[in-house]
Amino acid sequence: MRIRIVDAFADRPFSGNPAGVLLLDAFPDDSWLLRVAAEVNHSETAFAHPLPPGGEADWALRWFTPVTEVDMCGHATLATAHVLHTTGRATGTVRFAARCGVLTTTAAEDGSVTMDFPTSTLTPVAAPAGLAEALGTELVSVHDTAAHIGDLLVEVRDEAAVRGLAPDLAVLAGLSERGVIATARAADPAAGHDFVSRCFFPRVGIDEDPVTGSAHTALAPFWSARLGRDDLTGLQGGARTGVVRTALRGDRTLLTGRAVTVIDGELHA
Repeated sequence: MRIRIVDAFADRPFSGNPAGVLLLDAFPDDSWLLRVAAEVNHSETAFAHPLPPGGEADWALRWFTPVTEVDMCGHATLATAHVLHTTGRATGTVRFAARCGVLTTTAAEDGSVTMDFPTSTLTPVAAPAGLAEALGTELVSVHDTAAHIGDLLVEVRDEAAVRGLAPDLAVLAGLSERGVIATARAADPAAGHDFVSRCFFPRVGIDEDPVTGSAHTALAPFWSARLGRDDLTGLQGGARTGVVRTALRGDRTLLTGRAVTVIDGELHA
């Protein structure tokens, strides 16, 4: 079967966040899906198959890290939509049935894809013991995110602090359901982004995720409230970065980015 590696939230190869994508006729057993995801060994591998016409969705979609299935993933959804459109399997808007509900993606003529995701709720919480020490920086605020995300969103003092993080991943793994989103306002909005972030998910087998679409369903309402605008641009990543355009629309958040297929091959399994 065909397997593709797609760099999501990227306009050139070897940037953004790589995801595996397999288009299937049906989902095999979970153990096979997990073994493939472990073999691919990227943050997520997406598996999708077409659904019968006339239903609420066009494709069924699941995402696996190298160690577990996750409820919601933005970059692998973008990668899947990119594959569907570039191979002629879909045009326009595609509806995906996933564990977090029905998600839609819409491709534009310029090649970008806009995803419609549920907006995360944000609940202010006290910083768990050891969080500041594990991140190695001063904390400005801490918020819990919605169930399908399960992260702590942590605001730190500035962009330099985000870029300089070298966290204790073993400690972070025990502090939330999935991981920690560290964020700060952009040092220079003229640079083309409004805020920066980095995401650490050691609990689900991902030390650092380069560009996380699901995290931006929490980052969008967080920064829109502080910056007074519904349409923003986020820059995420450490050694490898990508850009996510966010548009807050009440209980939905639109995430827009581009993607590039870097590997297209055969899976012999």
